[in-house]
Amino acid sequence: MRFLAALLLFLPCLSTARTILAIGAHAGDMELTCGAVLARAARMGDRVVLLHLTLGEHGKPGVSAEEYGAQKRREAHAAAAALGAEVFFGTWKDGELPATEETARWVAARIREFAPSVVFTHPRHSIHKDHAAAHRIVRDALLYAAIGGVRTVRGVYYAENWEDAEGFQPYAYFALDEQDVEAWRKAAIAYEFTHAPFSGFDYIRYYEGLLRVRGAEARRAFASACDVEPSSKRRVFEQIP
Repeated sequence: MRFLAALLLFLPCLSTARTILAIGAHAGDMELTCGAVLARAARMGDRVVLLHLTLGEHGKPGVSAEEYGAQKRREAHAAAAALGAEVFFGTWKDGELPATEETARWVAARIREFAPSVVFTHPRHSIHKDHAAAHRIVRDALLYAAIGGVRTVRGVYYAENWEDAEGFQPYAYFALDEQDVEAWRKAAIAYEFTHAPFSGFDYIRYYEGLLRVRGAEARRAFASACDVEPSSKRRVFEQIP
């Protein structure tokens, strides 16, 4: 298992508090996929910020986008509170997230504002166009933020999402405990769409099972796995470790 399929990581590994920024295409994406990691970081003293580029307001058949968008905003605040995070919102429409210069520069401004040390977002490939767009937006935004003088980001991680499975390789494993998972669970159930009768997909069972599977791979009770850029997978040794 290539060096424990990569790295076994603990976010609170530094003595000084950092800012952890999780950027998702829709409200609920980051909470489900890396929420337990974010909860652990917040519990250990880091500032955790959720940035939802859209509300995901078109996800409830028979309910207007305005009504469901307002519901998703309320749910996002409840989920953030469960994780110990702050939450902010973009202004784009669900299903229409544009991977444009304008969007990337808006996100770059948020990166300059928050000055994160670590960023979580979507992997490169997805069956959902908004997820793939979010990945491109964040990559460009990180470049623009760096050009603008903000070079605080030391790690970029792509969270594991059932819709983003193509090409995903679990590389960085974040060890978790029951307290982290319980905070994740509270955040996840804050969203109505995670309830199986709502969507037909049992989000809670799937993602909680994934935390256990990745935990088994990491020789821990629970873990969350992320991918990273191929260039970040290079490891240099001065001698045989």
